[in-house]
Amino acid sequence: MRHDGVDYGDYIEQLTYLLISQMADERGIELPDQTDWPYLRKQSGTDLLDAYVEHCGTLGKQPGILGEHLQRAQSRFSNPVNLQKLVGLIDETEWTSLEVDIKAAALRSLGEGCIRR
Repeated sequence: MRHDGVDYGDYIEQLTYLLISQMADERGIELPDQTDWPYLRKQSGTDLLDAYVEHCGTLGKQPGILGEHLQRAQSRFSNPVNLQKLVGLIDETEWTSLEVDIKAAALRSLGEGCIRR
């Protein structure tokens, strides 16, 4: 991702937004049409980039804690391959079933592994 112009801080921010979205899906939180995790996961190429921009903007306006966390969310991706890779990596794990400490460790190692690529 560093070749995509995304620095480490932005990467962690984007990773957090995506994890929140995936975990909202795991918990069965109702989201507006075309902003839920399964919809985002099915997109590819520039459709994925566009869907993610819409996803961040729409969810940031939602009431409650989800909207609070995503209120200022903006996509930092310009290369859909990087976003697709990250969505795929996040989708491999059921994050809500993990212990909190494991989530933090996974976030760190996932972040470090993708930054090096």
